[in-house]
Amino acid sequence: MLGDTLKLSIDNPKNLEITNVSYQLNGKPIESNDVLDQITLGKKEITAIVNFEDKTETITKSIQVFNNIIPSYYKYEVINTYPHDITSYTQGLEFYNGELYESTGQRKESKLRKLNFETGEVLKNINLEDQYFGEGLTILNDNIYQLTWQAKIGFVYDVNTFEKVKTFNYQTSKEGWGICNDGETLYKSDGTEKIYFLNPDDLSEKGHIEVYTEKGVIANLNEMEWIDGKIFANIYQRNGVLIINPTTGGVEGVIDFKPLRKLVTQHPELDVLNGIAYHPERKTIFVTGKNWDKLFEVKIMKQ
Repeated sequence: MLGDTLKLSIDNPKNLEITNVSYQLNGKPIESNDVLDQITLGKKEITAIVNFEDKTETITKSIQVFNNIIPSYYKYEVINTYPHDITSYTQGLEFYNGELYESTGQRKESKLRKLNFETGEVLKNINLEDQYFGEGLTILNDNIYQLTWQAKIGFVYDVNTFEKVKTFNYQTSKEGWGICNDGETLYKSDGTEKIYFLNPDDLSEKGHIEVYTEKGVIANLNEMEWIDGKIFANIYQRNGVLIINPTTGGVEGVIDFKPLRKLVTQHPELDVLNGIAYHPERKTIFVTGKNWDKLFEVKIMKQ
């Protein structure tokens, strides 16, 4: 667990004359008693380089680092309810300068939109090419970053004109699911337990964290939002949101939004909760779902 002390030793049943042992954690040198709270959560590889009798042998062992706290549970209060396009398969939702932007999915139906959140009116809209399945979006420095699902490509638009200014290719991340930003770095999910750090200028991946609770790994990370120094992430098919420490990957909170699904019009195309946007001036969170006809403004409180 995070914060535990990792004690390393070499079993030497043949009593070989070992002249030196050095250890590495994910390829980086470490001391023999390394404190785990200095690293992130998830799968790690420990390597021992053993020198004996003019020989060198390398031994590796895999470990998993779990979080050291139990997540807090949050309840919510619905402040307002607004109309939402029931045909929108919501994938990304974000406020920027007081305006609401949305990315929707499904091939031949994927869109990028600017909305009047109070009326549901579409203020600006462009359709993606038929082969693309739209995913998450985030906005930084007047640039909209929009992901696609399996095409391993993303788009950058001018927020004022919706003109596409560049495209970018994914690197080691598998797919495009959710994306958010902290004002400097982009954070991208790919449907696994990993959240990747992207440079907003060249869209290169600078590393990643892995999301864990005190019990184990959490996969299917989907749409994300940066709120007060934490990453809020939808878990696909779970109708809930995790509050994640962006430094370690540890889950610090859980919000169960499952009851909201019962408050929208029930129809054959209705799908899961997906879409979370923070309004910094109102200090409220807006949530909706795939083919939901309502957008909910909520406040959350720790139970």
